[in-house]
Amino acid sequence: MKISKIEAIPVRIPLKPERRMVSALGKHNESQFVLVRLTTDDGLEGVGEATATPCWSGETVWGATAIIQNLLGPVVNGCDPQDIDTINQRMDALAVDNWFAKSAIEMACWDVVGRSLNKPVYELLGGAVRPLTIRNRFSLGAYTPEVAAERAARLVTTGFTTIKVKVGTGDDEDVARVKAVRAAIGPDVELTIDANAGWSDASARACLAQMQDCNVALVEQPLARGDYANLKKLRADLGIRILADESCFDEVQLRELILQECCDAVTLYPGKQGGLKKASDMTRLAEQHGIPCTIGSNLEWDVGAAAMMHFVVANSNVQIESIPGDCLGPSYHEFSIVKEPLKIEGPFTTLPDRPGLGVDVDWACVEDNRISF
Repeated sequence: MKISKIEAIPVRIPLKPERRMVSALGKHNESQFVLVRLTTDDGLEGVGEATATPCWSGETVWGATAIIQNLLGPVVNGCDPQDIDTINQRMDALAVDNWFAKSAIEMACWDVVGRSLNKPVYELLGGAVRPLTIRNRFSLGAYTPEVAAERAARLVTTGFTTIKVKVGTGDDEDVARVKAVRAAIGPDVELTIDANAGWSDASARACLAQMQDCNVALVEQPLARGDYANLKKLRADLGIRILADESCFDEVQLRELILQECCDAVTLYPGKQGGLKKASDMTRLAEQHGIPCTIGSNLEWDVGAAAMMHFVVANSNVQIESIPGDCLGPSYHEFSIVKEPLKIEGPFTTLPDRPGLGVDVDWACVEDNRISF
């Protein structure tokens, strides 16, 4: 089996009005994706997804489409899709970073191999280490304190036991928002916060000092990505538990986090890490150093979310039981463009036990939402 064709299809999916995101990165009202459609020489198809969020990953829907079609796709054409190491090596040799674009191609390889062997991708990754249904936290935007409190209280009634609040927006409401949410959800629901690298060291210290009575379980990426020295000092000085996200895209950065003793846990997921193989390797490296991992989100659509679920199900150090993550991306969007969407009910997401990634794209619907260049 050889790869014979790779297509990159850019699409636009609006978010539901009540789930539009506000964070230190700005407002997120619609998602832009690049779907990868991979065909083999024997006619099998696999699909992948790149989430394009320029203010977060630096990748745009136009750039990801171009690099997949003109650079990454051609260099893996003719490869055996089972040879993931060679495919990753070829892509990395031609372009640094571009993690989500690379992941979309690698994702499509896993999908087509799984379909060819009649096995779900998690079996190809080593087998399930947890059930196919997982509990998620809910990531709450940086809304006004009143709106945040009302939505958080409502989410708890639907079964969520961990609420993550976005902070770091520079609007002077970070502390009031977190305090309002804590009051609304009560003392027993776990509360975490995420600054998306939006705080300076001084503002992080000031805000966290005022949140001491809020019982914040984890502080996600309080400082700028790559600011390992200050992150280490912040953690030590304030005695807080740090969840690293934007500071950890590749293995070199993970090793730096470990060496600097910057964090208590790390957020990993296939898109950010450049594929399921790299993300899985990084979970094992973190485990060797006693660092638990969880799953993050870029508000992926069904294809990317399915890959995330396979990653969670197959990797024991993605400790979502103690550090819940985010595999709820499809539920933020107004509609799906797969024929049988992932089952998402309240805080629970269920992975279908079907070959490959387990989702079949409705290509007619894709054409209706394709972005024109």
